[in-house]
Amino acid sequence: MSKTYIISEIGNTHEGSVGLAKQFIKIAALTGVDCVKFQTHLFEHESLPSAPNPPYFKDETRKEYFERTAFTLEQYKELKRFSEDECRVDFISSPFSLEAIDFLEEVGVLAYKIPSGEVTNLPLLVKAARTGKRIILSSGMSSWTELDLAVETLKDNGCVDLVVLQCTSEYPCPPEKAGLNVIREMQERYGVPIGYSDHTMGNCIPLAAVTLGAVLIEKHFTLSRKMYGSDAKNSTEPEEFANLVEEIRSLERAFANPVDKDEVVVALFQMKRIFEKSIVCAMNLSKGSILSESMFAYKKPGDGISASKYKSLIGKRICRDMSKNEIFTAKDVESIE
Repeated sequence: MSKTYIISEIGNTHEGSVGLAKQFIKIAALTGVDCVKFQTHLFEHESLPSAPNPPYFKDETRKEYFERTAFTLEQYKELKRFSEDECRVDFISSPFSLEAIDFLEEVGVLAYKIPSGEVTNLPLLVKAARTGKRIILSSGMSSWTELDLAVETLKDNGCVDLVVLQCTSEYPCPPEKAGLNVIREMQERYGVPIGYSDHTMGNCIPLAAVTLGAVLIEKHFTLSRKMYGSDAKNSTEPEEFANLVEEIRSLERAFANPVDKDEVVVALFQMKRIFEKSIVCAMNLSKGSILSESMFAYKKPGDGISASKYKSLIGKRICRDMSKNEIFTAKDVESIE
């Protein structure tokens, strides 16, 4: 099993502050992730002013929020430099318009994460594919028909490095709607690496996704769930994110190191001696007694005749007087002629 690529989704929770964004990147990197992801919203190119707000925009319009939290080209370049040179993590962003791709090409991002709402935006998919960069395609609000067309469009326009993510666009997503079963179907349907974009609370669902073959895990990250923003309250705080990364790496080590049960037994010889049972006398026995099952007890340590071989002693004669709780050995018994 190769290393799982783990993305920390920062989004716009940085509040438009370069300093706060750098703090997000730094702390995310310390959790052990491979990549930090932002969102590039150019409001005038992605939305009409009259477009309805999602329910979580209550104190300001979406336009006001996106414009307030936007970074300039130079600020994006600085965040990319800080991520890659100082924090040693990849820096990518989700484009929400054709113009956002142009913008991010100037930034120099190494990949594009296509958000769920853009899966049917075929012109955007064509443009992203033609950059020649890795495309990470989410599927949170897509039907199979829509997703099939999106994958076909990307491949037909030159995308050769594609990862499709199972995702359910509910915030938070209850476990029963996680769609873990879809991972295997995507693997068979598209023949490309499959990942999982997680909106559940806790770590069990993304860990399960890794065991099912997900090669990429994306999860929302925040310094605190009390922060402002559309994603903060449903995001993962640093300690929990670090635990997720550690648990995924543990899974990788487990999958990468198959165990031979017979070899393990050799290595655990001393443990077997301490914890397994030997056949012992259940009572005092006289020399010449013919052994029956009622004469046996089974007690630690396991350095005598194993309890698994009790049938081999039945009907044999003992060669000496034996006391209760004495361990039987091969020299204590003889076959009846």
